[in-house]
Amino acid sequence: MGAGHDHGHAHGHSHGGPPPTGTAAAAYRGRLRIALSITLGVMVLEIVGGIVTGSLALVADAAHMATDGIGLAMALLAIHFANRPPSTNRTFGFARAEILAALANCLLLLGVGGYVLYEAVERFITPTETKGGLTIVFALVGLVANLISLSLLMRGQKESLNVRGAYLEVLNDALGSVAVLISATVIITTGWQAADPIASLVIGLMIVPRTLKLLRETLNVLLEAAPKGVDMDEVRAHLVALPGVEEVHDLHAWTITSGMPVLSAHIVVAQDVLDTIGHEKMLHDLQGCLGDHFDVEHCTFQLEPAGHAEHEARLCH
Repeated sequence: MGAGHDHGHAHGHSHGGPPPTGTAAAAYRGRLRIALSITLGVMVLEIVGGIVTGSLALVADAAHMATDGIGLAMALLAIHFANRPPSTNRTFGFARAEILAALANCLLLLGVGGYVLYEAVERFITPTETKGGLTIVFALVGLVANLISLSLLMRGQKESLNVRGAYLEVLNDALGSVAVLISATVIITTGWQAADPIASLVIGLMIVPRTLKLLRETLNVLLEAAPKGVDMDEVRAHLVALPGVEEVHDLHAWTITSGMPVLSAHIVVAQDVLDTIGHEKMLHDLQGCLGDHFDVEHCTFQLEPAGHAEHEARLCH
């Protein structure tokens, strides 16, 4: 009979990231809260500033700040649920909540990008005077706040798609603030009012490429593609190269959420090797093989003799 074994192993690749009991984003919960507070405060300030100065670019940046606030709040809520303990019905708990939050962030970013582009075109059709001096003041405040939030989320965005979604929201806002500053400066120095809607167009266009990249990575997780950086052909080659391993089939690897890659495989082992070294030693060797070459935290191996695959359910292949 085949022997199943679930063997977790920490490889030390977290680079000082989350604790082993939490998801990758959990370690950045406090920083997300600070970034959310900053974002909401600047949003209110920019709305007031946009009304006072008549700057569409400033209002557009405030609208983006609003989506940032929603995105950051969703990221925090997702972390809360993702780190709840698993149950008999949800064996991985709510870990996927973070990926769903990242997906929702993508939709928000695309939505606000479309809105800003539409409003910019409208402003070209119906020009409105913008007060450049006050616009610069409000945009500078927004830029400083965004830079603080970026510094808080810089490290976490490399480890979690959920945090990266929040980071991209803030990054786009920072770039938007720069665009507003440039447009306001142009208006002050030249009086060219078209600089404001042009800045709005730039803000909208900056949102799309990074959002599409995040969306692609998020959908890869939801569609259970192999974890980023894990070459399945290499994994198979390393496993088959172990002494006594005759074949590897039903090899699967996917990601539950950022920082939680999972792998399972059926390993055909020569019976004389199993009799000599035992199941425990073979499982230890298999785990060590993956741990030395791939960042996969949770592996499940089924050891089986030659010919056993023919008796497995067709669905397993």
